Amino acid sequence: MSGIYIHIPFCKQACFYCDFHFSTSLKKKDALLEALARELELRKDELQNTAIETIYFGGGTPSLLSITELQFLISKIDANYKLIETPEITLEANPDDLVSVKKESKTIFEDYKSIGINRLSIGVQSFFETDLKLMNRAHNANQAKACLKEATQHFDNVSIDLIYGIPNASNTSWIENIEIALSYNIRHISSYALTVEPKTALESFIKKGLIKNVDDAVAQQQFYILIDKLESAGFIHYELSNFGKSGYFSKNNSAYWQGKPYLGIGPSAHSFNGEQRSWNVRNNSTYIKSIQQNILPIESETLSTTDKYNEYIMTGLRTIWGVSIERVAKNFGENYKKYLLEQSEKYILQQLLYIDDGKLKTTKKGKFLSDGIASSLFKINLC
Repeated sequence: MSGIYIHIPFCKQACFYCDFHFSTSLKKKDALLEALARELELRKDELQNTAIETIYFGGGTPSLLSITELQFLISKIDANYKLIETPEITLEANPDDLVSVKKESKTIFEDYKSIGINRLSIGVQSFFETDLKLMNRAHNANQAKACLKEATQHFDNVSIDLIYGIPNASNTSWIENIEIALSYNIRHISSYALTVEPKTALESFIKKGLIKNVDDAVAQQQFYILIDKLESAGFIHYELSNFGKSGYFSKNNSAYWQGKPYLGIGPSAHSFNGEQRSWNVRNNSTYIKSIQQNILPIESETLSTTDKYNEYIMTGLRTIWGVSIERVAKNFGENYKKYLLEQSEKYILQQLLYIDDGKLKTTKKGKFLSDGIASSLFKINLC
């Protein structure tokens, strides 16, 4: 099974922390949509031997697209690819694009369902005005709540994003954020620590002293609060930043972590076929011009055995499935297995890692540090 990711590179405004590729100008939207459709046609042979299990509209802000525009792209996929009977079709959306939007007697949610979208991923981030203003989000707290109230009436599969570690946000307010989310009977929550990315407005404001810097110790406290609250509410912590009720894990994201092939369509989108990783140019105009000439604006790299091993360690330690020691031996060789066991020994002694049924996993104590631990298990050169 495979998946298709479509990057919609448009936003109403720039969030201060975001370093994704997007534009706040919609002038090239029509040309971009035509280019997305053409790229889907040009690359259809890349997944000809596998069925499409997931379609994911990410961005940017895909909810800026109209129903007609989304349906146009879905129809292009349907015409050029083999889909399973009911693929998971996810739309990332912002609350301000969804709340109280009606077309005649229908809501926007009913329109989404009518074109096959069956999962919403809503960028709430926080239910507090001070947090939303600090991050320069386009919506307000009331819109977030109204959106979720309506969305959960129409969609069973709703996910929301929440951000922790926000400067000046207390543990008490973070607990309230989680409790508000749970009050809407949400089935899936993705939650991330606020990260200061290079060349973002947030980095600039912190350097100028306009915003307090992120406190890693506070972020760690709030991460463990999140785990305790959500697991008590019946969520499974199946990936470092993702929690889902049974049956509601993101199929799209799970495919990434499990190394399944996927096709990334649109400027800056990444693809993976098992042997190569490729990515499109991060420029809307260049992307459109190239596709109009039937040229794919793609760069790629062929992964070495060591690259594949490193990626498996990184993704495996982030998930409940862990890193299979025997899979390491089978896919990469006994030398890699020996190296992994040697490097992981100190983390096992520190109770940050443990071995369960032949799989190396992070303990609760080690979860927050999993990316750093994984990097120390990477293989640079195999002699």
